[in-house]
Amino acid sequence: MNRGLIVSCQALPEEPLHSPFIMGQMAVAAMQGGATGIRANGVLDILEIKKKVSLPIIGIIKKEYPDRKPYITPTYAEIDTLLEVGVDVIALDATIDQEESFLKSLKEKYPGQEFMADVSTLEEGIRADRIGMDYIGTTLIGYTLQSQNLDRFSVLGGLLEKCRQPVIAEGNVNTPQEAARAMESGAYAVVVGSAITRPQCITRWFADAVNAVKTD
Repeated sequence: MNRGLIVSCQALPEEPLHSPFIMGQMAVAAMQGGATGIRANGVLDILEIKKKVSLPIIGIIKKEYPDRKPYITPTYAEIDTLLEVGVDVIALDATIDQEESFLKSLKEKYPGQEFMADVSTLEEGIRADRIGMDYIGTTLIGYTLQSQNLDRFSVLGGLLEKCRQPVIAEGNVNTPQEAARAMESGAYAVVVGSAITRPQCITRWFADAVNAVKTD
């Protein structure tokens, strides 16, 4: 992955922009705006984005299993699918809910493929770094029970101090100032999603702010 801004172009089935075509156009807009990489979810979106831009892609497949907490590229099946599609980096849940034996097996099973560990705590990031993940991402801070109320910049700082591998800041980076702060802290790259590619979220932020000061 290149250093700089990575834009997450994702829309879940229940969201209004859910469409491979739209995600492809989002990736084009991100590239025109200066993005150095794209993070994308699912085969159809990734294939469309690959047609539209030449930027490196972090690929994921979100899938829920009844007996598993991890849902970001949680099993070998999703990794095999991403390998067939072809992405530069495969990101996956590397929280404490994911078995260490699974994470340890990846480099042996998929030599040459780069992996990004999505973590939610300092301890999870240190484990992923020790195992040999190529990138450590703060993606899941606040989304797991063990990371509730953690300050993401404090976790980022700890990871930058303790990890040998590049650390990518991701998760609730909603302003240019926050992105710059992450890079100034030493992050290898910053992933921004909702603040760029989810207009319903952006609209809600503005609407909440406006409604809070409306007068009769």
